[in-house]
Order: sequence, then structure tokens, then C-alpha cells
Amino acid sequence: MTLIQCRAVLFDMDGVLVDSTPAVARVWTDWALKHGFDPNEVVRKAHGRPSLATIIELLPKGDHHAENREVERREIEDIADVVALPGALTLLQAIPQHRWAVVTSATRALAEVRLRAAGLPIPRHLVTASDLQCGKPFPDPYLKGAEILGIVAAECVVAEDAASGVQSGKAAGARVLALLTTSTEDELLSAGADWIADDLSALTLAPEVKTTGLAFLLSEKK
Repeated sequence: MTLIQCRAVLFDMDGVLVDSTPAVARVWTDWALKHGFDPNEVVRKAHGRPSLATIIELLPKGDHHAENREVERREIEDIADVVALPGALTLLQAIPQHRWAVVTSATRALAEVRLRAAGLPIPRHLVTASDLQCGKPFPDPYLKGAEILGIVAAECVVAEDAASGVQSGKAAGARVLALLTTSTEDELLSAGADWIADDLSALTLAPEVKTTGLAFLLSEKK
């Protein structure tokens, strides 16, 4: 067991709190086929960063905002098999609300739909692609998450599943717990992850929570 101490936790959503992988793959596969791209490559590029960034990269001369609206519409409608990942609900219920935020590359509308579909609480503090000019892997998302909690990023732990998200957290100055829900260990370590775990069920709030912060026990990955 590893002891992790911090003042707050900044959670990514997809792949950390919510399993939306099948839905994401369906939507982006259809989009890729429509535009003549390799679906596997597009799904890989789209994971962990704002959809608009992927669209701009792949369709530099397209109507980016129209394409993005259509992708978002389809993602909002495709929630039949969106579920909470192991340990997510238990951990969110255990941490005081002023000590955690969700920082996601989804839009606010999509984030709220997926969290509700997974049976998870809508956080008091939520940072989405709708709130930012620069998304992951830039540091802006996690700097904003720390800011709305009133805590410097260096005193936060980020929970992520994508290399772009790990890079974002590290660039913001936070420590990063990377989860093996969607990416390989090599990808996450290469991005700078401080710890690796299978999912959030590996993280337990320690009984002796300090008044100035949080303490967690992290079990070894299987």
C-alpha cells in the first residue's frame, strides 16, 4: 500500500469515473467512416481531449463547429451502456465536496448527461471543454480545476486514464494517478504518471483524514 497525501483530487470523467468507451467508439467510428478516415486511428486521437481539437486536426478546411455539434449530439444520445467505473461512486461519496472537482474534455451538456447515466453525482465543481480555450494536453484544464477549489495545482492529485490528460496534469504542476482503464502502462508512464492503478477501487480514503487535506491508501496494481 502507498500513502498519498494531498489537499484535493481532480478527476477526469471518461475512463476514470465513467465507462463511455463503447459509446465513444461508436460515434467516432461512424464519423471516421463518413469522412474516409481509419476508425481506429480516429478513436485513438479523440480519446482524452476535446472533440473540436480532433475535428480541426483531421478536417482543417471543414465546418468545425457544425461537425462538433453533430458529434456532441450523437454522444449525448448514445448513453445506453454508459456506466460508473469500479470505485468511482464510493470514492466521490467519501471525499468532502469542496475537496474534489471533475475536469473533463467533454462539453458541460455531455458531461452532465454521462454522469447522470452512470448514476454519479453532478459535482459542485465541474470544469469542461465549454469553459476553456485550450484543452488537454495543455495545463489549462487542471489549473482551472485547482483554481475553482481555491487550491494550488501542486497540492492536488489528478486521476487520469489518457496520456493527454496525464500530460495536462503534470504540466499544471500536479501529481497524477493514472488508471489502466483505456491506456497501457507504458503510455501512461511515458506521459509522466506518478502512480499506476487498475481503477479507482484501488484508492481508499484513509481513516485519519487531516483537517488540512486528504490522505489515501493506494493498493498495488494487479
